[in-house]
Amino acid sequence: MNLRTFCLSALLAATVAGAAQAEVIKIATTAPDGTAWMKEMRAGADAVKARTEGRVELKYYPGGVMGDTATVQRKVKIGQLHGGAFTGGEVTSVNPDLQVYSLPFLFRSQAEIDAVRAKFDERLKAGFEKNGYVALGLSGGGFAYIMSTREIKTRDDLKAAKVWVPQGDYIAEVAFKAAGVTPISLPLADVYTSLQTGLIDTAANTLAGAIAFQWHTKIKHIVDLPVSYVAGVMIVDKKAFDKASAADQAVLKEEIGKAFARLDQISIDDNTKAVDALKKQGITIYQPSAEETANWQKVGAESMLKIEGDRSPSAEIVKAVNDELATLRKK
Repeated sequence: MNLRTFCLSALLAATVAGAAQAEVIKIATTAPDGTAWMKEMRAGADAVKARTEGRVELKYYPGGVMGDTATVQRKVKIGQLHGGAFTGGEVTSVNPDLQVYSLPFLFRSQAEIDAVRAKFDERLKAGFEKNGYVALGLSGGGFAYIMSTREIKTRDDLKAAKVWVPQGDYIAEVAFKAAGVTPISLPLADVYTSLQTGLIDTAANTLAGAIAFQWHTKIKHIVDLPVSYVAGVMIVDKKAFDKASAADQAVLKEEIGKAFARLDQISIDDNTKAVDALKKQGITIYQPSAEETANWQKVGAESMLKIEGDRSPSAEIVKAVNDELATLRKK
């Protein structure tokens, strides 16, 4: 074998060895393709692949093609998938503390959310590891509002409605039951069809989320009162994560973390723009009176008394967040 042939053979062997070492992390999500969430997650994946020189790749399965949350989590356990991008309510079995951000009527403004998250995000992300997951990114989707095909102005109106709650979202279920509603639990991917068929007529989502999932083509009314804050998280099975080198793990956390940080601002902007888009669609946005707002907030207080068990945030994290809010409000 001459020197040139030897060098080419060595280069080919190195290339094949490098490709063999590539770690492909398969991530499922209900986020529709083409949305800001998918664009930024793909941008993060591109950055990871570039910085790790192809040693780590993320492959996404958007739009719920891998099934509902329970199905995805089963697929992760058997290794068919390695993780997912979920809302806080979808991962209560893995880390119920993340639901502290979604407690009904907890926050009064985006400024309060920003201040609390600056102190608690890392703590909440770390909480996934005790159950065998690593949180790569955490972001806010914005405030969720009640939206319906029918007029909803009072608590009695809500009681008469067919209200959706996300499958597995314990906090939402308790909150609506406190309002006297027997909610209908369905996967997120089934909501559009269920609004179309009349199985449900009322749901809660962010304003931008209503457009992303095409709910705005079915709903007619929105109550202009934030019910809860929606947080999204990307988690991966720790066994899959640990296959990457320490240096590549750091890149993975950094680049996906950056993508989710960008999503925070994008979500704020998208929710602001969504107001005009929804109005142009002919949707009525109803502003409750101070008295009606107080009645809704009583629902939050009542539900807080009923939230308990292993699917609820720990008393410790709830107290810590409430203490932080109390300090902020004194200022």
